[in-house]
Amino acid sequence: MIGRLRGTIIEKQPPKVLIEVGGVGYNVFMPMTCFYELPENGQEVIVLTHLAVREDAQVLYGFNQEQERELFRELIKVNGVGPKLALAILSGMSAPQFINAVEQGEIKTLVKLPGVGNKTAQRLIVEMKDRIKHFAEPLSNTSTIVDMDSVQKSANQIEGEAVSALIALGYKPQEASRIINKVIKPEMDSETLIREALKSAL
Repeated sequence: MIGRLRGTIIEKQPPKVLIEVGGVGYNVFMPMTCFYELPENGQEVIVLTHLAVREDAQVLYGFNQEQERELFRELIKVNGVGPKLALAILSGMSAPQFINAVEQGEIKTLVKLPGVGNKTAQRLIVEMKDRIKHFAEPLSNTSTIVDMDSVQKSANQIEGEAVSALIALGYKPQEASRIINKVIKPEMDSETLIREALKSAL
């Protein structure tokens, strides 16, 4: 199993990043909370990975911290939660926010995430409450590193990338467009726009 990649960022297309390692390019899907922290294209990065194997595909998911990867692995053990939904959950809120929501039993907060209904939210709270107790050290939120290349993109490109990212995270196209249009501002790059859109959705 591929557990760690150290290589150069070739392309970032939220929530996916292409990392070249020894001449081989790996597509890695990352929660947006991790994606925001990536350095610029051409820079070296170290990403912890989880390989999800399906009948029709092998998909790599990436994380910046071991605790984030561990939380992702605990999430996919929950009945009805697959890797794609776990990715959406950790994109919609940071790991500390999710842990707090589970500890406090905040169903209303969890159901605002794409793909999470009342039953799934209840399962998350019941099944994750004991599992998150072993996260002894608090998960830290590091500062966002903005990709300055994205500033050069047109407003249409930025909006299109943001909508595509939300769709990839489980939002329906019309809902994704509505959320983006609600928060978009002229000075925003795509990553900032996605971050603000996910915040507003909660």
